[in-house]
Amino acid sequence: MTNLAPDHRSPDHRPPGHRTGDHRAPDPHQPVLIRAAEAERVPLIGHVLLADADATGGALSSHRVELATGANGAVPHHHTASSELFYILDGRLDVLVGTEVHTADPGDLLVVPPHLDHAFAAHPGSPAEALIVITPGIQRFDYFRLVQRTRAGQEPAGTLLASQERFDTYFVDSPAWQAAREAG
Repeated sequence: MTNLAPDHRSPDHRPPGHRTGDHRAPDPHQPVLIRAAEAERVPLIGHVLLADADATGGALSSHRVELATGANGAVPHHHTASSELFYILDGRLDVLVGTEVHTADPGDLLVVPPHLDHAFAAHPGSPAEALIVITPGIQRFDYFRLVQRTRAGQEPAGTLLASQERFDTYFVDSPAWQAAREAG
């Protein structure tokens, strides 16, 4: 993370979303610049962590998802306090919204409000890349790291269920999503 000061440089070169030993809130009058080379990658789940809530003064948290052809992204869930924005950069992304599944193409934008069930995956036969922004921001990077450890078998599956409130991510069953993924 690089916070640009008026002289356009700052000595702050910590990885994005990390403020170890520094509990100061970011200056809301300064921009936050995340260099591509500094972004943390969570490869098992295809996420590139850009800016967590602590880096943006709670305004948002943002990451990019890069999914292989037909790969699953997030299982059905909802948030109670935040909206989630999806901007499709490349490929095709299937997104569950409530009980409907939509296919989004490059340049499409989708905003899912709080309490609305949603999930996403690369469309069958296509990879997908999307920018995802959650606003207002909550600390989410530890959630993605936990998902990766769980998928790698380093954490018990129940760990994610136990963390729903902490990360404002509440898992739900969705027959519509299950049917769409099975048909693909």
